Amino acid sequence: MSRAAVTVAYGDGIGPEIMGATLEMLAAAGADLDLETIEIGRSVYLRGNSSGIEPGAWESLRRTKVFLKAPITTPQGGGYKSLNVTVRKALGLYANIRPCVSYVPFVESKQPGLDVVIVRENEEDLYGGIEHRQSVDSFQCLKIMTRPGTERIIRYAFEYARSYKRKKVTCFTKDNIMKLTDGMFHKVFEEIGAEYPEIEQEHWIVDIGAAKLADTPQAFDVVVVPNLYGDILSDVVAQIAGSVGLAGSSNIGARYAMFEAIHGSAPRRAGQNVANPSGLLLAAVQMLLHLGQREVAERVHNAWLRTIEEGIHTYDIFREGNSRRKVGTKEFGQAVIANLGKIPGTLQPARYGLDRPNPRSDFPYHRPDEVKALVGVDIFVEFTRSVEELASALRVTAERGALALESIANRGMSVWPFGLGETLLAGPFQCRFFARNRSAGLPHRAIVDLLGSVEAAGIEFTKTELLYTFNGAEGFSRSQGA
Repeated sequence: MSRAAVTVAYGDGIGPEIMGATLEMLAAAGADLDLETIEIGRSVYLRGNSSGIEPGAWESLRRTKVFLKAPITTPQGGGYKSLNVTVRKALGLYANIRPCVSYVPFVESKQPGLDVVIVRENEEDLYGGIEHRQSVDSFQCLKIMTRPGTERIIRYAFEYARSYKRKKVTCFTKDNIMKLTDGMFHKVFEEIGAEYPEIEQEHWIVDIGAAKLADTPQAFDVVVVPNLYGDILSDVVAQIAGSVGLAGSSNIGARYAMFEAIHGSAPRRAGQNVANPSGLLLAAVQMLLHLGQREVAERVHNAWLRTIEEGIHTYDIFREGNSRRKVGTKEFGQAVIANLGKIPGTLQPARYGLDRPNPRSDFPYHRPDEVKALVGVDIFVEFTRSVEELASALRVTAERGALALESIANRGMSVWPFGLGETLLAGPFQCRFFARNRSAGLPHRAIVDLLGSVEAAGIEFTKTELLYTFNGAEGFSRSQGA
């Protein structure tokens, strides 16, 4: 079998140290890798490249299709985009898999027996990074979730559970509030779950679900979540398990994959030989499984477990009574190498099943056959006088057109024709117009004409959202209190 090509980035802060130790452990275990090194992160940002990655690095990633990445530092503020998000979206790495395990009694944790895998959607939701400043006091971030993106992350979660013989998949959403976006995620979970009857399934509202996950993680197995919830919950569960520093993750797409620790670059610890390489090493174990080198993955993982059992710990998990010897980054790696070929005596040994296939990740998408009809528009306007004056002006403006003013809202709360004087008014007003005759169909020209009338009336509009029905069902939310 030919050597597996892998692109490697040493990153920033503690990145070079933990990557060096990780690669030494992989080589000692017999990993058959052909490594290509690229430069990313802080040094690239400082050269004026706001993406944090040079064009030549993309060529390596397209060639190898596998990326082992140490943490990087993204400069705060300004126009710098997160390189992690850029790579995930550019390469279609839609699934972020974060196994979280407790190692009691060798690593302190209040949750012995915790063994949860968070499967996080990786490209959509609020992490699209689509933000606007609409006024002097209003800021907007768009939450965009698509059916194809939702279908593949949920299907991947079930395929992962099947491949790794997990018994249950749980979905977290906030669909009691976000009925369209999170509501779609929940609906698709139920639709796809019906194809996996052998796997137990459940849904939780994310707030009480997160409380239950923190309190009783043993009740969960595989958890599939939209992007933002997954980012938060995976760090919470990893810390509950013992330490964020012990958690690795994989980012999987149909053609490419990236593997990384979930912690940051910790620049204050750089160059001191104290950082824990475990998160990156366990990410590399996932990489070996992805590459089909399951025997090596098992050997490395069991040697790491044995080292943890022996109480050979870096500073972050060292505790008097639990730990036997505090070591640095290099020394921890050497201890793992010395334990290659051994298995843990108390902790559950890693058994990856040499004939077990990796979860499938390339899923077809079938576009729903729905009739879409334009029925209205939301026009967001800046207006400093009273809501009643705004409503009066808009009604006069629209009186001879194809659309009629139905309501005005502010920050999602109805303020006209129903409203309360106590409601805080800040930012643009959302002015909702519907077609006077919905059955006749509404041409886009009617929207343009209405906007022209609003402008002619001296009212500043900042944004529009077209209102559609799909098979007759409204594809938009109603204001609170309306």
